Amino acid sequence: MCPFLMSISKLLYSFSMGCICTRKQFPGCRAAACTLLLVASVGKADEGMWLFNDLPIESLKQQYGFEPTPAWIEHVRLASVRFNSGGSASFVSSQGLVLTNHHVAADTLQKLSSAEHNYLEGGFLANSHEQELKTPDLELNQLVAIEDVTARVNEAVDASLPASESFRARRAEMAKIEKESLEQTGYRSDVVTLFGGAKYHLYRYKKYTDVRLVWAPEEKAAFFGGDADNFEYPRYNLDVTLFRVYENGKPARIKHFLEYSDKGAQEGELVFVSGNPGRTRRIHTAAALRYLRDKSLPRALDLLRRREILLQQYSYEGEEQRRRAQEELFGIQNRRKAYLGMQRGLLDPAFFANKLASETSFRDQIQSQPELQQFGQAWKKIRTSKNRLEAQANRLASLSRLSRVYEIAQGLVLMAAEDQKPSAERLREFRSSARESLEQKLFSKAPIYEDLERVKLADALAYCAQLRGAEDPFVVKILDGKDPWTRAAELIQGTQLKDASLRRQLAAGGREAIANSKDTMIQLALVMEPEYREFRAVKDEVEEIERKAYADITAAKIALEGTSSYPDATFTLRLAFGTVQGYTEQGREVPAWTTLGGAYAHEAAHNSQGDWRLPKVWHEHRDSVNLDRPLNFVCTADIIGGNSGSPVINRAGEFVGIIFDGNIQSLTADYLYTDKVSRAVSVHAEGIREALKNIYGAKHLAAELGN
Repeated sequence: MCPFLMSISKLLYSFSMGCICTRKQFPGCRAAACTLLLVASVGKADEGMWLFNDLPIESLKQQYGFEPTPAWIEHVRLASVRFNSGGSASFVSSQGLVLTNHHVAADTLQKLSSAEHNYLEGGFLANSHEQELKTPDLELNQLVAIEDVTARVNEAVDASLPASESFRARRAEMAKIEKESLEQTGYRSDVVTLFGGAKYHLYRYKKYTDVRLVWAPEEKAAFFGGDADNFEYPRYNLDVTLFRVYENGKPARIKHFLEYSDKGAQEGELVFVSGNPGRTRRIHTAAALRYLRDKSLPRALDLLRRREILLQQYSYEGEEQRRRAQEELFGIQNRRKAYLGMQRGLLDPAFFANKLASETSFRDQIQSQPELQQFGQAWKKIRTSKNRLEAQANRLASLSRLSRVYEIAQGLVLMAAEDQKPSAERLREFRSSARESLEQKLFSKAPIYEDLERVKLADALAYCAQLRGAEDPFVVKILDGKDPWTRAAELIQGTQLKDASLRRQLAAGGREAIANSKDTMIQLALVMEPEYREFRAVKDEVEEIERKAYADITAAKIALEGTSSYPDATFTLRLAFGTVQGYTEQGREVPAWTTLGGAYAHEAAHNSQGDWRLPKVWHEHRDSVNLDRPLNFVCTADIIGGNSGSPVINRAGEFVGIIFDGNIQSLTADYLYTDKVSRAVSVHAEGIREALKNIYGAKHLAAELGN
């Protein structure tokens, strides 16, 4: 499970997708790299999302003649930032300035907006510290230490225990380690599962919770070209936003920040990407990928299409409704396109033929060596676990994403119950070491819109009835004799959980206050609690079975090939590397970068219509803009969702760009890397500074970058 607070909807989704670790995804490739079974060895070109405490230094020396020093590694790590809500960033000044993507900031921009000020669409600029806007619930994390705790976690789990008991024992030990670390250091402490369970590392983070918005461009500039251009290249996007972290009411003094490169990224240059890739499935077996292709992805796509239509219809009701739904609708459309790209890759027969051939060869090697035969049952265990998931599919999907206010109610109900247990025995997101982050989410003052909540809840209840049947006892209980639309209106009208102060009062009353509450959404959450806990029990047991199986596969791989590999992504800090270079697509040469002048030309080519209309301010200051400045560029670095906002760094440790996307060919990166045509897409450092100075009149921010 990811080390950040996860809503019930995200948790349910991750389970339906068959993930061990949850968390924008990156058509099918027939390259020889398809024979990859698990994770890359050092020899696989620029492949790899490497641990900061286990970088491929020898490979970098041999391939690029560059050897990062311990001081370089530490500086890059401490200059990197994780958005706990999902995404990456970096410190870019000594006064706490943080640079990330506009689409990473979109959720916060939406929460700060109102009918009078739509910052997501119209942008924002603070000309002084006093004008910077305090965000309602952002938490930024800086990774300050990593410790290997594999031995301690494994010693706490008897190998003979059944899956359900070994999961509880493992979870309890991880919670103890985290609690001890929090008490000793004061840092947020997360035990991270790596290599499918072969290793466990303790990550300590310094948290910043006083985070303020400094500058955001208009959505038309950040997402120029809209959904049609999304995941395409060439691109012309200013997908960036600036925040500032504060301590004790003043801008934080930051020692490790990225200096700004005068020239930015150059073609052919070695660059590094420091960020938090959400999750990959490169360790997954053919059976797991087949389940993803044939079951999980089709279900997820059906649900995404349903919700996309729902939010589109709601948006048609008026301008304010459109504003309220726009950030969530963008996220759904983005995921839909990403999953379609993943599905296309998985439907490539050549990919699966190579996967099966590689897997068969690897298993034959295991069976030929008596000391490794103990690992041979791992593939069967994974196949069996997927069959168990499929048997629960409709039941599990019926619990998915009711509404935001319901998720708050669910969190309050579960927290009151979990607080009665020792921290080590609680559901992981309710452990004491995660309490501050949990409460920040539950008690956020971000606005909740009743009409949007009602529409979403009604559709979720109708979807539940569709999947399970209108006469299913659980459906009958939650609808309480009404149709989904009437029931949703009743529930939304009868809840006071939209008020953050009332949530705090209710939480302070503990289990008794929850049990006696007349709030309709709390009552619904209490009715659904047993079903949710049963779901979690199934999830935890399946997760433990797969963790053990993948740990066995990893152990066998290490025995045969050594340890020169990287683990699947876990939304923790990793370092990737590659070179700035274009590619050939269907006989057409695609250049490594685009320019600001190209953005104006792209607009003209589409007659300045729809999503291809640049903001007014771009035209007002066009004569002041150096049209030859690079705007976007591509490189071969290995990235995935969660890397959005990651800084791109040169050998000198200087900032040269910021990741914001992958091209369409990179959508298979979840389970396959190739550097043939797959590229990571970034905003160029020169383009950012040029836009700040000569389009947005923010010379003070342009001067602060890197200083």
